[in-house]
Amino acid sequence: MLPKPLEPLEELATNLRWFWHRETQELFTSTDPDAWHASGHDPVRLLGMVPQERLQALSEDRRFLKRLEFARADLEEYLTGDRWYQGLGGDAPRQIAYFSPEFGVAAVLPQYSGGLGVLAGDHLKTASDLGVPLVGVGLLYRHGYFHQSLSREGWQQERYPIVDPDELPLRLLRTEDGSPVRVQVGMPGGHVMEASVWEARVGRVPLLLLDSDVEGNPPHLREVTDRLYGGGSEHRFLQEVLLGVGGVRALRAYCRLRGLPAPEVYHSNEGHAGFLGIERIREFMATGLDFGAALEKARPATIFTTHTPVPAGIDRFPRELVAAQFGGDNADEQLPVERILELGAETYPGGDDTVFNMAVMGLRLAGRANGVSELHGQVSRRMFAGLWPGFEEADIPITSVTNGVHGPTWVSPHVLQLAQQGAIVDEIEDEIHWEAVDNLTGDQIWATKRLLRSELVDEVRRRVRDSWLARGASPAELGWVDTVFDPDVLTIGFARRVPSYKRLTLMLRNPDRLTALLLDRRHPVQIVVAGKAHPMDEQGKKLIQEIVRFCDDKAVRHRIAFLPNYDIAMAQTLYPGCDVWLNNPLRPYEACGTSGMKAALNGGLNLSILDGWWDEWYDGDNGWAIPSADGVEDPEHRDTVEADALYDLIEKEVAPRFYDTNGDGIPVRWVEMVTHTLQSLGPKVLASRMVRDYVHRLYTPAAVLAREVEAGSHATELAEWKHRVRASWPEVRIEHVESKSVGDSPELGSALTVLVYASLGGLGPDDVDVQVLHGRVGGDDQLRDPSVASVVGVEPYDDGRYRFEAEVPLDQPGPIGYTARVCPRNALLASPAELGVVCWPPEVRPAPVDPEHEAAAESDG
Repeated sequence: MLPKPLEPLEELATNLRWFWHRETQELFTSTDPDAWHASGHDPVRLLGMVPQERLQALSEDRRFLKRLEFARADLEEYLTGDRWYQGLGGDAPRQIAYFSPEFGVAAVLPQYSGGLGVLAGDHLKTASDLGVPLVGVGLLYRHGYFHQSLSREGWQQERYPIVDPDELPLRLLRTEDGSPVRVQVGMPGGHVMEASVWEARVGRVPLLLLDSDVEGNPPHLREVTDRLYGGGSEHRFLQEVLLGVGGVRALRAYCRLRGLPAPEVYHSNEGHAGFLGIERIREFMATGLDFGAALEKARPATIFTTHTPVPAGIDRFPRELVAAQFGGDNADEQLPVERILELGAETYPGGDDTVFNMAVMGLRLAGRANGVSELHGQVSRRMFAGLWPGFEEADIPITSVTNGVHGPTWVSPHVLQLAQQGAIVDEIEDEIHWEAVDNLTGDQIWATKRLLRSELVDEVRRRVRDSWLARGASPAELGWVDTVFDPDVLTIGFARRVPSYKRLTLMLRNPDRLTALLLDRRHPVQIVVAGKAHPMDEQGKKLIQEIVRFCDDKAVRHRIAFLPNYDIAMAQTLYPGCDVWLNNPLRPYEACGTSGMKAALNGGLNLSILDGWWDEWYDGDNGWAIPSADGVEDPEHRDTVEADALYDLIEKEVAPRFYDTNGDGIPVRWVEMVTHTLQSLGPKVLASRMVRDYVHRLYTPAAVLAREVEAGSHATELAEWKHRVRASWPEVRIEHVESKSVGDSPELGSALTVLVYASLGGLGPDDVDVQVLHGRVGGDDQLRDPSVASVVGVEPYDDGRYRFEAEVPLDQPGPIGYTARVCPRNALLASPAELGVVCWPPEVRPAPVDPEHEAAAESDG
């Protein structure tokens, strides 16, 4: 029981803003430094551990109470004051719902497994910093994700500690009369799954977590939220039903109880929450709309983000499982199960008609979709092209918003202090003057990096000792641990999940060569490795065992270490302490890979395959690109080629530059690369840039269009129009494309008039968008990066035939070609490709034109 003057401590402890607010952390530390350490830096546990006499003394300590009042007032201003979002105007959505199967907000809330969850946590924290009115929706896993340890033989072992919500910074959502809110979801066999709703406060952003472990549920339903990504296919399916359907219902209850507006935008972080769209369709049908109109009303407000670069990473369930959930004795009279099954059907060439694809449903339900880096956007457009047959890859309606990371969470306090000394930053996510990095001297930067490296060395030694003790070693055997790592040795970090494409063991391709790098007398290297394999991934566990056995070798164990139980707490020391961050996935299977971003913000240089975000922002001076043997089909040979390239870079470029010091012991060229990294990557890798991109490019356009569709009878009219277009589309054809004569030598800078003759069947010119594509022609007679010219004139003929006219600028020398296509057009479409239909001429080879100009001839000459 806290003395009354200390009651604000509870408010500070239960709002997770303390996790990224240094002053609040320092306040908790000062209450009892020993208890703060023993609590694992968990203020909720801390307040239960501080002796009552110490609490009483603090309640009478005027200096402490003044600090407490300042912290409470600062939190209040943070929660209520206007921030960036409040200046955007009326088009911005009034409320946004963000659904994710995992959230890595803080180490004290173990509801994440890897990058997807940490990205979701950073999204929420940054939305809070920017004042974005966002509500997170997820599940509360009573066992979280597993704790990893190693056997004596180096085999991964899993332990699932019980998570008690009452010991976490959570509060149960209750109705006006104080009873717990219960969300209900119908199940096959006449069962009903109930879930309570827990609320975590992430700064200004509420995070709702559904929990099926409630009395009244049969045992198999109580266990639905037992483990993150646990159990088999049916278990995971029930989790996703609860997340999507139950999540929307929890959201409705929360907004009603808190007096908040209903969300105008629904963002599904991966396909796991895809059933949220089915629930919203059901809600709209309950107001009298048919399925088609309800679908059109739900789609514009839905955002779908895919993080998956390979089809194998997508959740696919047996169709019978979905049919049983939404049909049979659990069917909703108004919600036809056949239409639901169509949404997840793999109806494209090579698809499997026995499965229900969650990503396919997510894309069909979403008005807007995106990958998480430019390269991943390209990969996603290629991977899902079958949903939009006939469209060029560039026209597939999947854009990209490159991920970012939450600076206040991931930037070391030492780096933040250095930035403040250089007048670079006042608050790391508020106003940053990246050009002011030049104010810092080389010795300031180098001294800070050595301090961070020293802290990492201490952490590595502690964790190596703890790991060996857990593996059965006696303390008397572990004297060598005191010599593990050196604060003056080049330190490389590699930490991530352990699927095969991330290639944890690529560095072991040639063990002798790796050993030589580690033990080099002039340019030694030390490597810290961490990562978890999925409990069901035997191959991943073998990779971990392989690298652990190498790290156990007495010859190198002082230079390379595997640290078990990689999590947020470890990462906060690991990223800042490394000089180089290594990433060597099989290109292009890394969707983004944000760990290197966190290292960069702490003055680390990246050494990576050109994949994910690094493919986008590597500039030759902010790190090193490992050459990728994309054309090599033999995976074994490819690994050998790329491993050799990695060894060469470390041996011939990275290590020599690190140890190339001036008379003061400063590696000047290395520090120049660090400075350039901060200036070139700093503005890009922050999640504040990412969330602003989402707001401007996806959230706001989605909200604006959703308001238009929801107005009056527009949803019904749009559904009817789509039905008419699809029915008439087989009759749409382009009969002929030609250009008006421009003479024998068309001049550069003039325009070409292109005529398109098309038959529209039962459609009219207002129903279609006739586009002329034009651009340079390659040696294969295909257009290269074509531009699109709009139609400027229409002339009707008989029998639904029309002549369309467009002006094509001749703005570049050399062969120019053109062709045409017809797409559906409606002001309420988010994309011309939304219906998935397009019409091309029977012969789509571009007609060539070769404009000439005297100046152009001279420049070529």
